[in-house]
Amino acid sequence: MRVIAILLIAFVALEHAGFLVLEMFLWEHEIAQKAFDLTPEFTSQTSFMAANQGLYNGFLAAGLVWGLLGKKRDVVFFFLGCVIIAG
Repeated sequence: MRVIAILLIAFVALEHAGFLVLEMFLWEHEIAQKAFDLTPEFTSQTSFMAANQGLYNGFLAAGLVWGLLGKKRDVVFFFLGCVIIAG
């Protein structure tokens, strides 16, 4: 059971790292436009907001990885709680 929990937490961290890349670096690229069904005009106007969201997702990913690598259960619970509340 512990291994499954660690793998699921790592998957959530990987997802948030992917969101970081998508929102901070690929927002105005056709990859993000297709992923979120957005127009080039919209992504151009909202790139500063997407970068902020991407940074937030990066902090969530970093916190989860920190908790996993440091075997800090309370840190993992905190960042998973942040993911749940934000979601």
